[in-house]
Amino acid sequence: MRAKTGLLVHADNDLPKQLQRVRPAHLARTTGRSRARRRCVAAVSVRARLAAVAATSLLAAGCGMLDDPVKDRWESRTEYPSCGEVGLAQGEEIQKQAAREIDCLRRALKSGESAELKITYPTVEGDPIREYYRLTPQGRLEVYTDSTDDHYSDQKWSFAECYTPEWLAEISCDQ
Repeated sequence: MRAKTGLLVHADNDLPKQLQRVRPAHLARTTGRSRARRRCVAAVSVRARLAAVAATSLLAAGCGMLDDPVKDRWESRTEYPSCGEVGLAQGEEIQKQAAREIDCLRRALKSGESAELKITYPTVEGDPIREYYRLTPQGRLEVYTDSTDDHYSDQKWSFAECYTPEWLAEISCDQ
């Protein structure tokens, strides 16, 4: 009479009694693999799974699945004439340090033209924040803020816009 176990088909009388029922403890005897080899195979399997997860993550990042949509919008924009770039130090005010650049944006607004201005300033901790001001041909002010280097923020890009910008003491949009 032949008995079918989980791994082997054998005749009951062909095997010693302790091997007639195949259990995990007896796999080494019935499959020819040692316990050490099974442990090694299991460890390699875990490493292979971790490598697959890491490769999938890198692939997702490389395919743009982890991109920031506001950053993508900024990078794919139509560039306008530049009013310059201003780098502010800790405690410096935009009205004083960027008067010429702000005047450039004001002139563009009055003449119905478009323009861009980049301002970089530090956070209290010293991390750089970059703001990009864009005056569109429709007279709208767009403000893109890059906080990716600010370790105490969400490290993302943000966007705000004013449909009828008003020039007060600072360039700003109600967010």
